[in-house]
Amino acid sequence: MSPPLLTLQDIHLTYGVTPLLDGADMTVREGERLCLVGRNGSGKSTLMKVAAGLVEADQGEVFLHPGATVRYLQQDPDLSGYAKVMDYVLEGLAPGDAEYRAQYLLAELGLTGEERGDSLSGGEARRAALARTLAPEPDILLLDEPTNHLDLPVIEWLEGELKNTRSALVLISHDRRFLSHLTRKTLWLDRGQTRMLDKGFGAFEDWRDEVFAAEEEELHKLDRQIVREEHWLRYGVTARRKRNVRRLSDLNALKDKRRTHRGPQGQVKITVADASESGKQVIEAKALNKAFGDTVLVKDFSVKINRKDRIGLVGPNGAGKTTLLKLLTGELDADSGTIKHGARLEIASLDQKRHALKPDWTVTEALTQGGGSYVEINGQNRHVMTYMKDFLFRPEQANTPVHVLSGGEKARLMLARAMALPSNLLVLDEPTNDLDLETLDLLQDMLGEYGGTVFLVSHDRDFLDRVCSTVFLAEGKGKWTEYAGGYSDMLVQRGEGMAARAKAEKPTTGKSPARAKSAPAVPPKQRMANKDRYALQNLPGEIEALGQKIETLETRLAEPALMADPAQMEACASELAALMEERSSKEDQWLELEALREELEGS
Repeated sequence: MSPPLLTLQDIHLTYGVTPLLDGADMTVREGERLCLVGRNGSGKSTLMKVAAGLVEADQGEVFLHPGATVRYLQQDPDLSGYAKVMDYVLEGLAPGDAEYRAQYLLAELGLTGEERGDSLSGGEARRAALARTLAPEPDILLLDEPTNHLDLPVIEWLEGELKNTRSALVLISHDRRFLSHLTRKTLWLDRGQTRMLDKGFGAFEDWRDEVFAAEEEELHKLDRQIVREEHWLRYGVTARRKRNVRRLSDLNALKDKRRTHRGPQGQVKITVADASESGKQVIEAKALNKAFGDTVLVKDFSVKINRKDRIGLVGPNGAGKTTLLKLLTGELDADSGTIKHGARLEIASLDQKRHALKPDWTVTEALTQGGGSYVEINGQNRHVMTYMKDFLFRPEQANTPVHVLSGGEKARLMLARAMALPSNLLVLDEPTNDLDLETLDLLQDMLGEYGGTVFLVSHDRDFLDRVCSTVFLAEGKGKWTEYAGGYSDMLVQRGEGMAARAKAEKPTTGKSPARAKSAPAVPPKQRMANKDRYALQNLPGEIEALGQKIETLETRLAEPALMADPAQMEACASELAALMEERSSKEDQWLELEALREELEGS
């Protein structure tokens, strides 16, 4: 096992009264693929900043291997002090780093480098920060929500870029599929402390539920033990005074342990306010067209949408997803074509830019639409303080201004507002941004039980699969194609991924000289051979098994008793070398097959 490049040990940090980090640990080794998971507000970003050297812990040790390089992607980069984006990206390079990497990454991320730093949107600033972080190819990449504000083609491209990097990865993300595809270990930050799972994110949620179940059982045992001790003190033998004093002290210690126990953070309780049932046909559109200047976003679009349909809209940023939503809901007039709404249609919207939240509003004012003490849900008045708790807001946050809330808190506040409005059509524009995985699960369950119709714009592939019954994909130049099912079903029907088609259509101008080539014609669709597909599916398990054997041998070689048997020690060392060579060969084979799969299937 290689020595750690970065070690955080017994990290403590307190903001206010409750400790945020209470003995957290993290170890990153060469080439490691680690995801850092936990609820909103658990301290994931803070721990990442401690690792990056941007925040100093109150207590604990941080060790970075001499010569190791680290790059950190922050959630809200500030480029206001830079004349051009290229200046910002190049500033992140160290002496000897290749400048063409910066040019290549900016081109892949849809930027030229000539943009002014103070005129970028939030999404553009994040793309620039990604280019600055990835360009140096450091030993360790610390990426905090790298997929936020990225569209699906760029997310697919980034996934491929990170699969091929030699850098160790530490990822924070709400994107399940992104984490499942890229990680091999999971570090769970819960109530200030960390637990390590030697498996990727795909195995995390079952393991987390087992941990909570075991903890609940231990708490139940503690409660029964306290009852037994109290019974003994009341009715037991009283002759042995010293023994009684000791047992009383033990009982007080048990009660103190029970009193100071920090249980898991509560779950958001999502209840949607139902309106009267809409007509069976909700929306009928015929031959819709919409353009802004020379940019055509919707061309000859027709659709019939029925009650309880779950419609997903996907495509690159700027393809017209929000425009199409506004056309269908009547918020925007089409240049030509007709829209017909069904009877009794009542719409509630969640805006990805959160324009409905006034920065100077308090949390209470935002939930009560500007005033009052009650929120009406399904005809019943609920006190705003009670409704706040359903979305994990503390009572002391009632008068907190919106502008000081975190991204996750603003997302929950927008959800709370949208769910309180009576509706039979929900319009959700990027609802997954900044929400933790547990809240996404509950939102998905709520949408499954919702009696109305749902429009969903999202770049979260897993969420689209879980929610949608139909997907409309922006193909470019105003063309929209309908696919039955979710995102994965769309890929199967389409026969290629979004990244593949976006790359084929992208001009070569702006790419680095080393990579710029004339765009080849798209070849006929091919499929992998069955033996290659079988190997691709089974190699990760074989590589993991070899890794476990290697760890066992390394542990055995470190035992002092083996030093007394030179022949056995040499045999173990030879076996270890053979296993490491075999693992390296299988890893190379997997990378070649994965590259072949992406080339043939484009996903």
